[in-house]
Amino acid sequence: MSEHAYSAEERAALYRTIAERRDMRHFSGGEVAPELLARLLEAAHQAPSVGLMQPWRFIRIPRPELREAIHGLVEEERVKTAEALGERSDDFMKLKVEGVRDCAELLVAALMDGREAHVFGRRTLPQMDLASLSCAIQNLWLAARAEGLGMGWVSLFDPAALGELLGLPEGSEAVAVLCLGPVREFYPAPMLALEGWRQPRPLADLLYENHWGEHP
Repeated sequence: MSEHAYSAEERAALYRTIAERRDMRHFSGGEVAPELLARLLEAAHQAPSVGLMQPWRFIRIPRPELREAIHGLVEEERVKTAEALGERSDDFMKLKVEGVRDCAELLVAALMDGREAHVFGRRTLPQMDLASLSCAIQNLWLAARAEGLGMGWVSLFDPAALGELLGLPEGSEAVAVLCLGPVREFYPAPMLALEGWRQPRPLADLLYENHWGEHP
């Protein structure tokens, strides 16, 4: 055991938080205290980023009419996604895919403009800005679960339409609509698994050694 390791209790809490994090769709209203929201966003802001570029921008949406407009964009894309799914369209339409109207707090996570100026770590992998934002979202997700709050990542929207709605500058991009707030209970397993949409695969199927497709 490394001398820098946390205590057994602290490690157990960390691994429990990771294991019990869920992509939540069902919220129970309520509110998130300002000091708690600030703490969660600070956790997101502590994420690693390529070249320390910190490409994340978070937009809080307290206006009801703006939240309703975002819900409309999500619903529009939900229908288009169902059409694209063909024979699984009916099953998809039965799923609850967002909690935009029900959650206590609604946030939009976006990539900043001017990202082309950041070359460090992105010359051959420009998508690392998105990876950095994803780390920030995961930080927020895990911190929310530790605080007993649910969070859901909604990706059903047209980024250009959402960007126009929120006045994003040219070169920036909306990546996630984040639903955050109290829930009555956390799903005991991923919701899509519980609904029979798809079952998660074990790590052994996804772990290779030396070359692609070679299992340990």
